[in-house]
Amino acid sequence: MFRQPAVAGQFYSDDPEVLRAELSRLIKRSPEPIEAKMVVAPHAGYMYSGWVAGEVYGRIRPPEVAVVLGPNHTGLGASAAIVSYGAFLTPLGEVPIESTLAEKIMEEAPILREDHLAHLYEHSLEVQLPFLQYLQPEISLVPICLGRLSAEEIEDLGKGLGRAIAGYPSRVLLVASTDFSHYVPHEIAQRKDQRAIERILALDPLGLLEVVVREDISMCGVIPTAVALTAARLLGASRAELVRYATSGEVSGDYARVVGYAGILIW
Repeated sequence: MFRQPAVAGQFYSDDPEVLRAELSRLIKRSPEPIEAKMVVAPHAGYMYSGWVAGEVYGRIRPPEVAVVLGPNHTGLGASAAIVSYGAFLTPLGEVPIESTLAEKIMEEAPILREDHLAHLYEHSLEVQLPFLQYLQPEISLVPICLGRLSAEEIEDLGKGLGRAIAGYPSRVLLVASTDFSHYVPHEIAQRKDQRAIERILALDPLGLLEVVVREDISMCGVIPTAVALTAARLLGASRAELVRYATSGEVSGDYARVVGYAGILIW
């Protein structure tokens, strides 16, 4: 299975040289990279959120394997969908699936289903891949696309994911792909998103779910983020840092209806 790019030429350039040049502007390598267990990164078009994602990716030591968890925007396929073989393609080349780890994750988290349809047109995972390829050209991938899950299912999936990664010999990075508030005034997005970010920084997946529901925060990737946080905690994560928060209004000039973006490091 070779998953073709769905949003190249829309969310980011489909020209390899233009894309590399853009990534070189967006990613500024830290002289003291962090061996992160997890990052939270946005998935809008690079012109809007790429600089937030790039700042986060520039702070980390390049992983060997990325487990990328994103929300299912299309509604297609299973509610907990993984791909365990083949590769995802981008303009920068092929990102092979880390099949051994994917199979181990499915053993530890039986809620996951082998499902290519959920991934076919989903952009939330795809837009992370060029950043990861730029950092580590030989990187491999485990893609997980998530729809609606209960709090119990989120916890079980996160713990299973953590157990699978804990015994894996390669250096693995969890990537939670999410945007925050959608199409609300800039000031409201800032206020609401800060409450969600506080729960992420506290490494509190249940608290994140609760605050998003209570405050009606339109955070599309809250479930992938809560799953990844659960896994990161099991893997010993104890620190988190908000690298950058921004909204689309800072690019478009339209502050009446913005989307919020946050880049967060967890280690």
